[in-house]
Amino acid sequence: MINERLYGILTDSFTKILIPGLTATIPLTIISFSIAMVIAVVMALIQFANVKVLKELARFYIWVVRGTPLLVQLYVIFFGLPSLGIVLDPFPSAVIVFSINEGAYGAEIIRAALESVPKGQLEAGYCVGMSYLQTMRRIILPQALRTAFPSLSNSLIAMVKDTSLAANITVTEMFMATQRIVARTYEPLALYIEVGVIYLMFSTVLTWLQRLGEKKLDFYGYGRS
Repeated sequence: MINERLYGILTDSFTKILIPGLTATIPLTIISFSIAMVIAVVMALIQFANVKVLKELARFYIWVVRGTPLLVQLYVIFFGLPSLGIVLDPFPSAVIVFSINEGAYGAEIIRAALESVPKGQLEAGYCVGMSYLQTMRRIILPQALRTAFPSLSNSLIAMVKDTSLAANITVTEMFMATQRIVARTYEPLALYIEVGVIYLMFSTVLTWLQRLGEKKLDFYGYGRS
């Protein structure tokens, strides 16, 4: 049976953990993911266009980012750049790192989706008088993004959980709020389970939205092979 003291700590801490989730974790996720998608689309299009120099630069960026830990990237930006005279606040540092990191993974997802679109679609665009950019924007990219939707949605859910790493650079999100309460109450097991449940709540909502989006795409005939 849960004792009165522990019950009081959990009920009191729930709001104190949830509020940073709504004011820091969720905004960090939304802003970072939005920027990441712009990076991902640009990097994927560069690779798809097969312009040698630009493609090699894109591949180098993806190789470096995917090959190094997210935590190391956070430390390089927040703790490393000040030695070069570049000082960033914790939240912008986290946005930059999460955007760059997720952009690399998203680029590979979208690149694969672009390559799954039949090559005849590009030729069809040329036949009706569209330029390469018009064909990509109006025909190829919309189909690719619909194909990539499930994988990108999974990446968004993963990013919600990965934002807990931002506590290491003093971003006051849910995990840091929990750490502070643990330091004061000495109840790590219960409190870390509680924050885990809150992360699970956020992920469940996003999973529900993902399924809803996939049903919408299926209804309109998108995403089918």
